[in-house]
Amino acid sequence: MREALSWTITDIHAQGWARGTGGNFSAVRRRQPLTLLMAPSSVDKGLIEPDTLIEVNEAAQVVAGNGRASAETLLHVAIVQATGANAVLHTHSVFGTLLSAYYAPRGEIVFSGYEMLKGLENIQSHETRVSLPVLPNSQNMAQLSQQVRDMLQRHPDLHGLMLAGHGLYTWGESLFQARRHVEILEFFFELTYQRLMLIPPHRRG
Repeated sequence: MREALSWTITDIHAQGWARGTGGNFSAVRRRQPLTLLMAPSSVDKGLIEPDTLIEVNEAAQVVAGNGRASAETLLHVAIVQATGANAVLHTHSVFGTLLSAYYAPRGEIVFSGYEMLKGLENIQSHETRVSLPVLPNSQNMAQLSQQVRDMLQRHPDLHGLMLAGHGLYTWGESLFQARRHVEILEFFFELTYQRLMLIPPHRRG
């Protein structure tokens, strides 16, 4: 698991989806008591080695390894507990950051009509309407994580969510599935941005 998570983080960094120290990533180490394997905070994501990963509990306390837990660990815990996911990946890509701010007033980004949608788990048709909620960013992680938990309980079929001006959170039953969701959703972020550039400014939406 350490090797797989460190490779995933390094690869996401290489794609430009989590530059510098941006982003945070977790995989479930055990369920009882809940323990997440994560990269420590403030570490360049292109330099993550398996032995630099830390283990954190559901209170965002480091229980093994060296380094600090990310301030956003509570969001990972909320997503894991609400969805049953075994991996949560959070990116800070250019397109994701731009679109999360652009669509914040609408409260969601919607994708439909594209064959690539079938790369998301349980999507069988290009005609499916896939919504990513866009929540206001906040430094109050306890409050934000509860907001995320409540939303996921109301909408259990979501594939991800956005924080405005911040980036993407997505997850999966496995690290491989979560990584695939990152790749598909980042494809749609770039596609959506490029599509907006083809539309006259007064008609963009």
